[in-house]
Amino acid sequence: MSHSAVVDAWRERERGLRGLGHTVSLLSARRWNEGGAPVALEPRAGEDVVGVRTWGSHPALFVYDPRPLWRALRDEWDVLDIHEEPFALSTAEILVLRALAGCRAPYVLYSAQNIDKRYPVPFRWIESWALRRAAGASVCNAEAGRIVEAKGLPTTASVIPLGTDLGVFHPGAASAPPPSVAAPGAVHVAYAGRLEPHKGVAVLLDAVAGDPRLHLSIAGAGPLEPELRRQAQTGDVTERVRFLGSLAGEDLADLYRSADVLAVPSLTTPSWVEQFGRVAVEAMACGTPVVASDSGALPDVVGDAGLLVPPGDPVALRDALLRVGLRPELAASLRAAGLRRAAATGWPSIARAYEELYRRAAGPRTAGQTDASSQAGSARPVEIIVVAYHAPDLLRRCLEPLTGEAVTVVDNSSSQQVRQVCAELGVDYVDPGRNGGFAAGVNEGLRHRRHAHSDVLLLNPDAVIEPSGIRELQRALRAQPDLASVGPAQVDGEGETSRVGWPFPSPAGVWADAVGLGRLRTHTDYVIGSILLLRAEALDQVGGLDERFFLYAEETDWARRAATLGWRHEVVRTVVARHLGSATSTSAGLREAQFHASQERYLRKHHGAFGWAVARAGHVAGSAVRSTLPGDRGRGARERLRIFVAGPTRVEAERRRSVLVPTAGGPS
Repeated sequence: MSHSAVVDAWRERERGLRGLGHTVSLLSARRWNEGGAPVALEPRAGEDVVGVRTWGSHPALFVYDPRPLWRALRDEWDVLDIHEEPFALSTAEILVLRALAGCRAPYVLYSAQNIDKRYPVPFRWIESWALRRAAGASVCNAEAGRIVEAKGLPTTASVIPLGTDLGVFHPGAASAPPPSVAAPGAVHVAYAGRLEPHKGVAVLLDAVAGDPRLHLSIAGAGPLEPELRRQAQTGDVTERVRFLGSLAGEDLADLYRSADVLAVPSLTTPSWVEQFGRVAVEAMACGTPVVASDSGALPDVVGDAGLLVPPGDPVALRDALLRVGLRPELAASLRAAGLRRAAATGWPSIARAYEELYRRAAGPRTAGQTDASSQAGSARPVEIIVVAYHAPDLLRRCLEPLTGEAVTVVDNSSSQQVRQVCAELGVDYVDPGRNGGFAAGVNEGLRHRRHAHSDVLLLNPDAVIEPSGIRELQRALRAQPDLASVGPAQVDGEGETSRVGWPFPSPAGVWADAVGLGRLRTHTDYVIGSILLLRAEALDQVGGLDERFFLYAEETDWARRAATLGWRHEVVRTVVARHLGSATSTSAGLREAQFHASQERYLRKHHGAFGWAVARAGHVAGSAVRSTLPGDRGRGARERLRIFVAGPTRVEAERRRSVLVPTAGGPS
């Protein structure tokens, strides 16, 4: 479902997917304003696309006629691609209809928003609701991916560039440039795009006016055109600037080929930055070098195929245009790099990228189909990641039973003693150069995996498990295709059984604990991360741990994200391992604050600000009642009460400073 699929060229994605053997049905707007001009849907013969009436003209403020959507959602699908922004009214409409129709197919969203905006109600609610339940998202720039992940997307966003028709945009002979460009030393500059203030065309005209060697062809239309024409009617600039109107297809490609350089002078504004820069890729595909603003997604798109200049700086823009236009060796280098980069945006490549996104979105529904080895645990390797922080003796005890296993130790303490233990025992050692917390350490280990598709055992340095236990865990994990993680039963240093399977934290759960009913919540939603085997396919879909969790709840968050995508988690009680618990910690007060701060982050992330407020009230009420108890229970309750009244994340920050900042008597 995509209103922008009204443009024939942009339906090449679906055609490419059909060419890969998939059945793809498409619903699009019957008519839409694209690039300043109305475009009517004109299906090709036999093309499975349905035009749907729309009400509204803003991409975020329109809705579809619900009847065709309802009929489509009543069918069986593997994946729904809602190719609309998460905060759009049309997204909310489709998701409501999906629920009413009883459609259980996972869905993916699209976003290009590379400014972290806080939308007004109800759009903020729509965005949160849509993202937290999505099985994936395609984004056209990396910053948009970081934003949707921070706002609740349970998986890693897929950065997929906008597609380019390499059958139209390619090097070749071009029509002759305007006669004025034939003068010796003249440089033909092209601009293509909307004529609006944020596109920076006025800055480009200033740059061209500053040097008689620059000649400019402007392709596009928009509300700023009258003002730009007046600006161009000064001195000899009139003879060096021509307005071509809107161009598309072969006509636009011909303009690119006739130019020495394409200018993309986009500006950065409080509410907009360039989200991709399709014209830059089209020009590169035609063999035309690019000069662009160092703004938004343009640096990533242009890369080594062009020059970047500060936004809004006509002098820097003019100098860069002249450098490219007058230095053949530089232009040749940029041209070669541009052709390489543009090749990756051809529609066949885009179709394969979306195929991978849809495969991941299907999750456990197709996990057993993606790799024959998924049904044979011994056929897939297990790699072990240990995040260490000092305590070399504990680490040695943890690693000694694992001789011959694939182990990576990520040393958050940058300790020479930890490095020496790893060298003696023959395990891989990684020093990230900082203590970014447990989640960051695990992610560093994931980046150093020997095999991209191995199952991964997370193992605390104060825990011990035998290789036979690891094999049993993997057999249990692989026996059920919807298991994302499994963990063993655990005993502590005294041989006492520890609970490892827990329900997900929630405001209701907090209040159940507050009134003494927490013991009734015995089911297992997730398994604690001290000894935890993660399935490769689940890691592939969910991604790594959220590094905003410095310590505690990072595995809970990962498990919750996986559960949202259809995965489960279990305790394998036939395997028993030993875990001392908090044996590598040095400050009990900081550890207590970190635990509750991570709970706050989790509840805010998965239940919103209101959910956190309800949970915080439950913590305060329960701790206040228990604070009257004698002994350690009362003292612990009074400490929790102080933390939750002040705010856990605030207390964590204060205690971390007190631990890190030396006092008169030395380090705290």
